[in-house]
Amino acid sequence: MGKLVDGEWTREADIPSGKDGDFERAESSFRSWITPDGAPGPSGDGGFRAEPGRYHLYVSYACPWAHRTLMFRKLKGLDDLIGVSVVHPDMLEDGWTFDTDFPGATGDTLYGLPYLRDVYVKSDPGATTRVTVPVLWDRQTETTVSNESSEIIRMFNSAFDAITGNEDDYWPEALREAIAPVNERIYETLNNGVYRAGFARSQKAYDAAAGPLFDTLDWLEARLSENRYLMGDRITEADWRLVSTLFRFDLVYHTHFKCNRRRIVEYPNLWGFTRELYQWPGIAETVRPDHYVRHYYFSHESINPHRIVPINPRIDWSEPHGRGAS
Repeated sequence: MGKLVDGEWTREADIPSGKDGDFERAESSFRSWITPDGAPGPSGDGGFRAEPGRYHLYVSYACPWAHRTLMFRKLKGLDDLIGVSVVHPDMLEDGWTFDTDFPGATGDTLYGLPYLRDVYVKSDPGATTRVTVPVLWDRQTETTVSNESSEIIRMFNSAFDAITGNEDDYWPEALREAIAPVNERIYETLNNGVYRAGFARSQKAYDAAAGPLFDTLDWLEARLSENRYLMGDRITEADWRLVSTLFRFDLVYHTHFKCNRRRIVEYPNLWGFTRELYQWPGIAETVRPDHYVRHYYFSHESINPHRIVPINPRIDWSEPHGRGAS
């Protein structure tokens, strides 16, 4: 792994952790918003008006945070408005690269740059930050709007509605107060919890992550036994934020990150829920197990030093989900 320091790439020997061996996730460094009229959003600078062809998304198919943005791009019909560049799944000493010797890796389709870090430096020549995906880029001002996935999906949810006519709302105002604690628990114990377990550098840190993780999976299984979606009969951003982790769980997190008490296929309601969202129009094409299996097992040398990529179980996400009419 590595990071930018004053615009220069520095390599690090290991995954950053705290004094007790617990994994520490860095804060996102760019937090502006696209809005319908270009007015400032909840954070950052204004001037980013929703316009066709103005914005570009840098993603990895391997990354669950980037996957959220790809799913919302599909859900909201933004394919023709927002272009995409896909990095190579290997993230080694140079970080994310634009190598194209892996199916689905596109290279940098805007500038032809070799590394994602070069996009960060193009936006801020003196940047000191980790280089993460997703990156939402403004082609007009040649700067990064945001690299915070939870905020990008909310931009996609509504900012372009007047252009596309797609008014599907996955963050409805009437449910926002109820969605917030659900999102928070899922993020803390599951979305990020798998990383806290997998990157733990002590038994204490691992135990502190693994126990709450499976408590949350049990809680979700019970919740989905009574409701089709997390908030009832209406699908919301909470469901899409959850499922990006579920797609990766049995193939990666169960083994590679030692989250191995149970697999998702052993939870009847969670497994049906995962299949239903996979079968949602446009979503299956955003799910690339070849990228995320390769990325996790090959990139994390400290966890898998011989870089052996397992054959893994065969999972059929297209089998009937039994969650009601599609």
